[in-house]
Amino acid sequence: ALPKEDRPPAANGETAGREASGGRSRRRPARTGGSYTMPSTALLERPRPAPRTRPEEDDERVRQLEETLASFGIDARVVSASRGPTVTRYEVQPPPGIKVSRIVGLADDIALSLAASGVRVEAPVPGKSVVGIEVPNKETSSVVLREILESEEFQRMSSPLAMALGRDISGRPLVADLTKLLHLLIAGATGSGKSVCLNSIITSFLYKATPDEVKLMMIDPKRVELSVYDGIPHLIAPVVTDPRQAAGALRWAVKEMERRYELLSAAGVRNVDGYNRSKRKPKDGDEFLPYLVVIIDELADLMLVAAGDVEDSIVRLAQMARAAGIYLIIATQRPSVDVLTGLIKANIPSRLAFAVSSHVDSRTILDMGGAERLLGKGDMLFYPLGAPKPLRAQGAWVSDAEVEAVADAWRAQAEPEYIEEVLTTPASDPAEDVDAEDELFDEAVQLVREAGHASVSMLQRRFRIGYARAARLIDVMERRGIVGPYQGSKPREVIGVDDKAR
Repeated sequence: ALPKEDRPPAANGETAGREASGGRSRRRPARTGGSYTMPSTALLERPRPAPRTRPEEDDERVRQLEETLASFGIDARVVSASRGPTVTRYEVQPPPGIKVSRIVGLADDIALSLAASGVRVEAPVPGKSVVGIEVPNKETSSVVLREILESEEFQRMSSPLAMALGRDISGRPLVADLTKLLHLLIAGATGSGKSVCLNSIITSFLYKATPDEVKLMMIDPKRVELSVYDGIPHLIAPVVTDPRQAAGALRWAVKEMERRYELLSAAGVRNVDGYNRSKRKPKDGDEFLPYLVVIIDELADLMLVAAGDVEDSIVRLAQMARAAGIYLIIATQRPSVDVLTGLIKANIPSRLAFAVSSHVDSRTILDMGGAERLLGKGDMLFYPLGAPKPLRAQGAWVSDAEVEAVADAWRAQAEPEYIEEVLTTPASDPAEDVDAEDELFDEAVQLVREAGHASVSMLQRRFRIGYARAARLIDVMERRGIVGPYQGSKPREVIGVDDKAR
């Protein structure tokens, strides 16, 4: 993006572009000349004072907890307690010979005894010979994004893809580096805090990276969640809202990945960091490769319209795009197996789970239970690549007004430079359909003509095939004008079969 040297920094007058702690202006050079002024944390809400706790309340809970366990024949004692923003974890040391599974099975009884809305048992706590019993606090303390961005943990991170997530169960700032997570899957029910978390992550990028360092592709089928970022210079295209267009944008990302691999191969390097270091003094024709983060706010809406194309693109990117500097962040509020398919889950190793309605949904996200016992409003389980167990945390809060202020600060400095092909690339190449046509295609066409309507579930039942393959057959039929467009819960209309398709 081209800096606008003649424009003042956005929002809040003289505070914009200054560190809240030191008040020093932070300017970063632009590759096209000039410099960028990084947004100030003064644009964000200040942390609120935490509610005061009374030691006698904690002592009473410890006594109730030990008495409840004793009533079930478990003579355990509480050895320590860690108070977080939302829950307190009591570390219980069971006596020798007591199976951990016995304590896990008492979660509901402990909740009843403590008059708590929900209790989660972590058995054992990683690295310790204790069982963790997590009990909701009577008074919760809020966690705002500003305090995490200003924390030493976040400031120490040099990666432009650093993420400020919240505070863990001990109250420590929780930060992560997307380049080490590979890719990130976020799931949770409506109102659980998933969209706020996505805003926190994007805002973290805007505080860490210039448009030269990180480019963003945003896909928002719901049309309302990510529209606030339209026009920021980090975008490579306007926020994509049409699901069919989104499938094409993902296909463009695959082509961009392949193009980058060709550049890496020609330069004799293994990743974009090595490539950019070798191009530090670019000659004519040399190209700097920024990180590219593809953000999908609701995967379920894309899978309904073009499941085959979307799944293929996501899987290819998840498998290969890391070395090319391309990363995925995918969010969904419907963590069912037809949305989070086995292939997608297998290739996105880092997960962030918010409150869900059932144990089944929790297993779909995390491959284990636990998310069904979360409290909502930002209470989450973070399961990064390589971790033995999920880490419970309270997500950072950032309001729509704060996000708008940060976006305005960037819009005031530079115009976005859109890549036209992102929105014009078709969801799939018709020529590729002919080369890689499914052997069941002709039979599937005959079936829908005889039935007079078409649906993915009908093909699944008749041919005993998986969801992705059946959806791909329907997608190819739609592209060739055999069936009509997606109509929600109603079957697709059969239009006819052209001579080429037959």
